[in-house]
Amino acid sequence: MTDPAEALAQEATERVVDLVLNALDVNELAARIDLNALLSRVDVDAILKKVDVDALLDQVDLNALLARVDLQPLLDRVDINDIVQQIDMDALVEKTDLAAVIASTSGGMTMEALDAVRSGAVGLDKFIDRWVRRLIRPKQPWPAAPPALLPARAEP
Repeated sequence: MTDPAEALAQEATERVVDLVLNALDVNELAARIDLNALLSRVDVDAILKKVDVDALLDQVDLNALLARVDLQPLLDRVDINDIVQQIDMDALVEKTDLAAVIASTSGGMTMEALDAVRSGAVGLDKFIDRWVRRLIRPKQPWPAAPPALLPARAEP
């Protein structure tokens, strides 16, 4: 067992600490702290070296962050003319497959021209059909379409 005087001293110390802590006004103590002096003693570089930036960035929701960014002031500062002047047009033309561009463009134009001709042919066909019907005036009505295009009739 320990010395009874030591145990008594330990109990007295604990009681005094409890009394001091209960009597202490934490707000008044905090008001007396010189934060500038305290912060001047902190080695920020040493703290930053211990920060795992990758782990920190893994917790960032980049989409939510970008949604909060107003890009217009940044875009207002961009000089598009300066960017365009820096483009190496010769290198761009060398890397471009002009044959493919011309083929896709002319192919689209060819399809549009064919569609226009087909539409005109359909219109001309309808026009001729109306005039033939007026001239012949058949006694029975003509079918709405060629027999191959008409829906199949169910046999009774």
